[in-house]
Amino acid sequence: MALLEVAGLSKSFNGVQAVQDVSFDVDAGLIYSVIGPNGAGKTTLFNLITGIYVPSAGEIRVDGTPVAGRQPHELAALGVARTFQNLQVCMNMDACENVMVGAHLRLDRNLIKSALRWPALARRDAELRREAVELMRFVGLDAYTGAAADSMPYGALKRLEIARALAMKPRLLFLDEPAAGLNPRETLDVAALVRRIADSGVTVVLVEHDMKMVMKLSDRILVMDYGRKLAEGTAEQVRCHPDVIAAYLGAHA
Repeated sequence: MALLEVAGLSKSFNGVQAVQDVSFDVDAGLIYSVIGPNGAGKTTLFNLITGIYVPSAGEIRVDGTPVAGRQPHELAALGVARTFQNLQVCMNMDACENVMVGAHLRLDRNLIKSALRWPALARRDAELRREAVELMRFVGLDAYTGAAADSMPYGALKRLEIARALAMKPRLLFLDEPAAGLNPRETLDVAALVRRIADSGVTVVLVEHDMKMVMKLSDRILVMDYGRKLAEGTAEQVRCHPDVIAAYLGAHA
């Protein structure tokens, strides 16, 4: 059974079909990329799967569990995490605190119980900070463990968001344009990080415009155009697909 199953997924906004009857499966352990021209529906697809939007039609299953229409915090409890195109960083926190936010689902949120267990609470917070430092090391941010978020460069903040998502200990991680706005060196670093994440056992679903990065990393690729599934396959299959070539060259009839 695939870890993620999407069947007949559709979403309309005031009569405009942003996603139309899209179906695909993602097996555990893969790097699965979603590509397409601007406006193809890639981010809308992510938003449907991760609970930001409610589908107009279709089914979504995570490890066999139906999840269409569930809230993001419910999906997080099932091991689904994501990042966004635009930075979603708490600039009034330091870097480690931002990463620690990602572990909030694993905390006991009973205020009375927590108040009665101050030593345990302090130990838990210390452990979470140690985990955050390790995750920052994993994503290549060793130099920023004590930094204020608002003092960090843009490229570092993109990786900080990935560290925060990993703090949830996800099985399925959605990365929405993690290399957007990065220079070539930073893009190579993010590509290497995505590979490390997959090698650690986390299934990655990726939206990315850098085709060199996508073709190098992806086990399978879904191509979208005008909200529809245009093609799916390996990098080589997608690269040679005539409909994909037409879409990217603007050669639609």
